[in-house]
Amino acid sequence: MTRVLNLDAPPDALTFKRIKRRRPAIWVANAAVVLFVAMMATTVLTNPRFEWGTVSRYFFEIRILQGIGVSLGMTAVTMLLSLVLGTVVALMRMGQARLMSAAAAGFIWVFRSIPMLVQLLFWYNLAALFPTLSVGIPWGPQFATFDSNSLIGPLTAAVVGLTLHETAYIAELIRSGLLSVPDGQRQAAAALGLTPAQTFFRVSLPQALRIIVPPMGNELISLLKATSLVSVISLADLLYSVQLIYAKNFQTVPLLIVAAIWYMVITGVLTVGQQRLERRLSRHTLARTQKSASPKRIENSL
Repeated sequence: MTRVLNLDAPPDALTFKRIKRRRPAIWVANAAVVLFVAMMATTVLTNPRFEWGTVSRYFFEIRILQGIGVSLGMTAVTMLLSLVLGTVVALMRMGQARLMSAAAAGFIWVFRSIPMLVQLLFWYNLAALFPTLSVGIPWGPQFATFDSNSLIGPLTAAVVGLTLHETAYIAELIRSGLLSVPDGQRQAAAALGLTPAQTFFRVSLPQALRIIVPPMGNELISLLKATSLVSVISLADLLYSVQLIYAKNFQTVPLLIVAAIWYMVITGVLTVGQQRLERRLSRHTLARTQKSASPKRIENSL
């Protein structure tokens, strides 16, 4: 026996009675979560050692705001450079030239293997290895020579180290997104007479972005938090600014709470932006899915 439901019928005709199942395990788990959250909130609000007055007093302190600006600036510049370089490395890795593909694979292997902190310290101390840097023809005349200490300061070392580290990861993200696009799409674009550049920007990249954006958003958030490592090379980011303050007033925990709250606020803003971008990129896919999932008649076998 087959029952046919007409979705064009009035809403009352499609109303089904839903029976709620009793799930005591879920009730117990919810009660445990509520109890835990209440205990944590009570501890945080009633423990005087958190010194919330000190937290509020230093939350908008000018040195901390300047440190936030340095952290955000490094994150933005590093992410832009990493996107450009990562795209180039990914295309080299996917190319037909074996030498360029091997060079890109070696680049990814080296800079993914070395920890970010080690890279920051290496670039900051580059003058110990190369006291001077020159521009000229290899094994030929030199046109200009620069002192490494004056050329590579803490900010330059931080941007170079973070960019090279992130480029290796972003190249793999972009490569995985481009590989998710079927070859038939590129073949169809070539049959229509599109150039390789037009095929990449108009066919491959828009489809790959739906795969790339979610992990790229996570990589951006990880990069923001990784900027705190530049404090080891005395660059006045958010964490280092906090350290300078509590080194004088010995209010270590309250000022670390200030830094933690600012990191959470910025991460929350980036997360909201990532979610909106994901919805915007997937709106056409969702529209096609909803359109194909609305037949005029549904048959249920009983």
